[in-house]
Amino acid sequence: MSFERDNIHKMAGYTYGEQPSDDSVVKLNTNENPYPPGPAVQSALAEFKVESLRRYPPALANEFRTAAAELHNVGVENIIATRGGDELLRLLFTTFADLGDIIAVTEPTYSLYPVLAQIQGAEVLSVPLAHDWNLPQDFAETANNANAKMTFVVNPHAPSGTLITTETIRRLAIELNSILLVDEAYVDFISPERQYGCLDLVRDHENVIFLRSLSKGYGLAGIRFGYGIGHATLIEPMLTKTRDSYNLDAISQQLATAAILDQTYAKQTWALVRASRRDLHKALQQRGFDVLPSESNFLLATTPDSGPSAEALYIGLKAQNVFVRFFNVVGMDDKLRITVGTDDENAALLAALDHLSDG
Repeated sequence: MSFERDNIHKMAGYTYGEQPSDDSVVKLNTNENPYPPGPAVQSALAEFKVESLRRYPPALANEFRTAAAELHNVGVENIIATRGGDELLRLLFTTFADLGDIIAVTEPTYSLYPVLAQIQGAEVLSVPLAHDWNLPQDFAETANNANAKMTFVVNPHAPSGTLITTETIRRLAIELNSILLVDEAYVDFISPERQYGCLDLVRDHENVIFLRSLSKGYGLAGIRFGYGIGHATLIEPMLTKTRDSYNLDAISQQLATAAILDQTYAKQTWALVRASRRDLHKALQQRGFDVLPSESNFLLATTPDSGPSAEALYIGLKAQNVFVRFFNVVGMDDKLRITVGTDDENAALLAALDHLSDG
């Protein structure tokens, strides 16, 4: 006998990346930052007063919200702090999606979106990306014709790393009749010369919200801290009505605030990742991989026509304690998604690939 709701019973859950406990593993499968949090975070942790844990944490994380608002030149009313970016996504569904509502996404996209839609009893409209991994020209029209309630785009895109231009995001904000969620979990790794930036949209567009995460750019995946930047009319009901009370513990609030205030250290790590991304991209191409240009901290690499399959490489690398991501789905089953690691980690990956090719 099952007590689950019928839609929960029928659905498949989210498939997360493998999390090996062995520290010797070269872990390039879940897009974590290869560099640790900065000295400001270490100091904040060392100075944390343990006796304060007997009390509930600040309910709204206002210290963090104030710091984030100043960083992004928006109002505090435009910021909501959440338990990772995933809590923001769940809040959007809980707050704005009714049973049977249409949620428009690209195909492929972040695989948690359809899972959350199924939980809420919403329907997913998957719009295939163009052959160059960009949005089709009629994406907004397609979403509007389906009466989509929310439209989700990842930028830079996952799993390709492709960047949607600022002009395209601005056009979507104007043309869409739905809420537009721009998932910017990987935004910190965009090359500065691309001059990407759309956050000013939240002042004038009631339908726009951006997702940010401290997991990638700030090396804080272990504390699960994210935030949303959106028009106040979107932020307010999530902040005051559907958000869990005391959703963020006191330690994570203090560490997250220290992290975003230390922009000097963060930007140094982003620059290191971009440099390593460029070198790894070139090295994979030299080995016959077709590698998409990426503005994220990972590369999507199609395996050479001659040689082991993507699945065989994934298994072979794992046997050598090198973890990458393989998606066993149509359209992705000839590709590996590889997180950009430190130069030593990237060298270990390349050596392991060479070993498999020689074998």
